[in-house]
Amino acid sequence: MFKYLQREPTEDKMGVPDPEAIKQFQLLMEEVDESLKKTFENVHQGYPNETFVRFLKARDWNVGKAHKMLVDCLQWRIDSEIDNILGKPIIPTDLYRAVRDSQLLGLSGYSKEGLPVIAIGVGLSTYDKASVNYYVQSHIQMNEYRDRVVLPAATKKYGKYIGTCVKVLDMTGLRLSALNHIKLLTVISTIDDLNYPEKTDTYYIVNAPYIFSACWKVVKPLLQERTRRKIQVLQGCGKDELLKIMDYSSLPHFCRKQGSGSSRNSENGHTSNCFLLDHAFHQELYNFVKQQAIRTECVAPIKQGSFHVNFPDPNPEDAEIAKTIESEFHKYGNHNGLTKSLSGLRFNGS
Repeated sequence: MFKYLQREPTEDKMGVPDPEAIKQFQLLMEEVDESLKKTFENVHQGYPNETFVRFLKARDWNVGKAHKMLVDCLQWRIDSEIDNILGKPIIPTDLYRAVRDSQLLGLSGYSKEGLPVIAIGVGLSTYDKASVNYYVQSHIQMNEYRDRVVLPAATKKYGKYIGTCVKVLDMTGLRLSALNHIKLLTVISTIDDLNYPEKTDTYYIVNAPYIFSACWKVVKPLLQERTRRKIQVLQGCGKDELLKIMDYSSLPHFCRKQGSGSSRNSENGHTSNCFLLDHAFHQELYNFVKQQAIRTECVAPIKQGSFHVNFPDPNPEDAEIAKTIESEFHKYGNHNGLTKSLSGLRFNGS
């Protein structure tokens, strides 16, 4: 077994994965416990080799490190019962609506290549309507629904494997109060980095105010080159650039018109705001979770309360980035004669 940990295969010059690295990974995974193999099925959804490649990329093609990362991920899934999270609705509905209104993200459509377009309202998300546990639960549920339902459906529809998405991040409304969310966002980011690596093809930043530009200058050098290549900061609402990769119907609502921002709710009488619970995507997601819950209710009745997940410690790189962002925000605030203290986040209770 240890011989597989010595060699560090890489992609070739054309970006094609080294089949030997994948083979080594396969052999290592054959030796793990059956419980890990079972939860791995929910991760790979019938495409184990493509999943190996994701974890290999995340660990710079070091097979030993990628294997440890995947095993740790699978153990986290077992310990936190992630396989069951799509059967744990956030109830009552008014609470879930409050989460949706303060944690702005949703599916606006698909790119011309078939990749799901995930819209995120970074600047206007307040995360102040529920405890941290609910926001983490909601985020993981969206990850799992994307990986178990949305991506497999896209793969079938487009007749080719689709395992990643594109994300459009709206910075409208970004201000110093965003410092209140640093701890929560670091938790979510760490969960994604460790357990859902390489699921985003490109990040598009739109409607970026000056405060973002100032932070980006100092944060960009701290990012790994692999991550930097994925990030594109677009001018204004980014409409013209985004229409090169997606149809107008898939544009997030905040990109359809200059200055529209994340608060725009409707267009031609329809709910175009994919952040809202009334949007078709969130209706499908929430109904799916409730249906899954009904199927398992005979075993364990549905209980009100958040689904508690083990929070991983942030890696040093994420911690450094968070510290840098906080420092830059404070510099910006002091420069403008503003002060803002960090308010405590609620990790317990409803």
